[in-house]
Amino acid sequence: MSLLTRTAGALHRRPRLRLSLLLTAPLLWLAVLYLGSLTVLFVSAFWTTDSFTSEVVKVWSTDNFHQLFSTPVYRQVILRSIGVALAVTVLCAVIAFPLALYTARVARPRWRPLLVVAILTPLWASYLVKVYAWRLILSQGGLADWMLEPFGLIGPGFGLPAAVLTLTYLWLPYMILPIHTALEQLPAGLLDASADLGARPGRTFRSVVLPIVLPSLAAGSIFTFSLSLGDYITVQIVGGKTQLIGNLVYSNIELNLPMAAALGTVPVVVVVLYLLAMRRTGALSSL
Repeated sequence: MSLLTRTAGALHRRPRLRLSLLLTAPLLWLAVLYLGSLTVLFVSAFWTTDSFTSEVVKVWSTDNFHQLFSTPVYRQVILRSIGVALAVTVLCAVIAFPLALYTARVARPRWRPLLVVAILTPLWASYLVKVYAWRLILSQGGLADWMLEPFGLIGPGFGLPAAVLTLTYLWLPYMILPIHTALEQLPAGLLDASADLGARPGRTFRSVVLPIVLPSLAAGSIFTFSLSLGDYITVQIVGGKTQLIGNLVYSNIELNLPMAAALGTVPVVVVVLYLLAMRRTGALSSL
């Protein structure tokens, strides 16, 4: 019996060993590259920069975090970034739910796969192409102005509303798909039973549909919230003079690397806290 045959037989008799060997490489990759880079980020956030030479001084200090939370500009940017991420998440939920309800329960069964493909189609386009397309739409004299002109209105132009609108478009599919899956798996018998017991549509939605869909809604919000919180390219292209955390991190990378690292820890901590909050809804099991 060859060595290869004996090894294959040993692995077949020990499924846990086989699973451990299969997971060793990706877990090692995760530990070294992802967790390792986060560790370097957190450690470098406690370093300082020499004001004369701009060289990084590897001396333990909390000055960056003290400056981060004591400077009004930094506090405003942090709160604005969280507010934008929450606004994008709420808008995505409001838009995604009726779309997912139609694709999962109202549309004819033969059309549903095509509708799902249509929802996924924007994800196949380049990120920059989509953002610059929105820049053309929102520019002065663009499509937004042309559509609103008959009503005596003008488009939002470039600024914070434009950034929220563009980010909502970018991350909307990530909210639609989990809700679509939850609604598609919703047993029709529950809706019929609720109607037979005399419940009106509003009561059926609150008591039957919403509790089942809520974990998937929370799962979609994890994507929209985290992706919006860390974005900086969209804001730089359509945000005008608006500054978010990502923009400050980018602008400080070469000037003050420790401060950029301290700024970079903020979205990481906020996302972790958001994940802990969403964990109570069962969202993590719906991902």
